[in-house]
Amino acid sequence: MNNLLEINNIVKKYGDFTALNDVSIHIPKGSVYGLLGPNGAGKTSLIRIINQITLPDSGSILLDGEKLAPHHIEQIGYLPEERGLYKSMKVGEQALYLAQLKGLSKSEAKKRLQYWFEKFDITAWWGKKIEELSKGMAQKVQFIVTVMHNPKLLIFDEPFSGFDPINAQLIANEILQLRNEGATIIFSTHRMESVEEMCDEIALINKSNLILDGKLQDIKREFRTNTFQVGLKTTNPKEVENTLKENFKVSPADFKLLNDGLTLNVQLNENSTSNDLLSFLTSRGEVQHFVELIPSANDIFIQAINKNN
Repeated sequence: MNNLLEINNIVKKYGDFTALNDVSIHIPKGSVYGLLGPNGAGKTSLIRIINQITLPDSGSILLDGEKLAPHHIEQIGYLPEERGLYKSMKVGEQALYLAQLKGLSKSEAKKRLQYWFEKFDITAWWGKKIEELSKGMAQKVQFIVTVMHNPKLLIFDEPFSGFDPINAQLIANEILQLRNEGATIIFSTHRMESVEEMCDEIALINKSNLILDGKLQDIKREFRTNTFQVGLKTTNPKEVENTLKENFKVSPADFKLLNDGLTLNVQLNENSTSNDLLSFLTSRGEVQHFVELIPSANDIFIQAINKNN
C-alpha cells in the first residue's frame, strides 16, 4: 500500500449547505501533501472528518489500509489553526497531560518532551503558564505536543501563524525532517511560498469540490505557457522587438537588468522551441537573461480558482 490515507467520495452537509461534494484524495506515504483552497472551500470540514471530530454523510476513509476508527486517533497529530492550549495551565503539566491522552506513559512522555524542549531551547518554560508566553512561544509548545507521540499522520493547519521568519523556517525544517523520518503530512495554508518549499503533492478544493490534485511538478507542467523572460544587450532594441513580435507572442517584462538592455516576456508558438528563441537572441546581441517563467503555486491557485468560478 503506497497511500497512507485514502479519502473516497466524501460528502458532508450542514442542513442545506454542502461542505464537501464527493471529494476523493489519496495521500502517499512519506509525503507532504498540500490541502489548499479559499476560505470556506471545505478544507476544515475535511480535516475535522479525518480527525473524527465530525462524521461524513457518505464516503469512506482508510488509514494505512484500515477503515478509519476511533483507535486511529493515537496515530494522528493535529495542529489546528485555532490553537487549543489551556492558558492557565503550566507548560510542562499541560504537555504531559496531552501526551498521555495520545497513549504515552508518563515516563515516556517526560523523556520525549525533554528531547523536544532541549531541541527548541525552551526548558526554562516548563514551569510557566501558557498565558505568560508570547504567541510564538506558545506555538512552539503546541507544535511539540502535536508531534511528540510520533504519529503516522500529521495535520498542520496554518502552522506558521504567529511565527517570525526565523522561527517559521525552524518549524518548516522540522516538518520536512519528520517527513524524511517517515511521517505523512497534510499541510493546509494560504502561504503559497510555503507550498512551493514543502509540498510534494497538492489538492485544491473550491466551493466544496475537488478541482485539482496531483504532484506539484506535474501540475506546474500542465499550467506552463512556454513563456521566457529574456534580457538582451543590443544596439537595435526596437528592431529586435519588432522582429520577435513577427514570430512570437511578446509582452513587457517586469524585471530590470544590471546593465541597460531590452527586457521582454516571449511566448513560444507551437512550432518553435527555446533553442530557436535563444539562437535568434544570440544573433542579435548579448543574452544577459534567459529564464522560463514556470507557474508558481500562487499562479496556479489563482488561475484554477478563477476558471472554476
